[in-house]
Amino acid sequence: MSYKGNKFHLPTKICVTCGKPFTWRKKWERCWDEVKYCSDRCRRQKSTNT
Repeated sequence: MSYKGNKFHLPTKICVTCGKPFTWRKKWERCWDEVKYCSDRCRRQKSTNT
């Protein structure tokens, strides 16, 4: 995936916890299919919302 400065073309997902959309990040390049949460805060709250 090549990023040329335009975030419009980056893939997006909806956070399982808060329901807000979030975009692809370089640090998620190898594990994008497993990413479910937009932040560490949402990941920690997953057990309280379920």
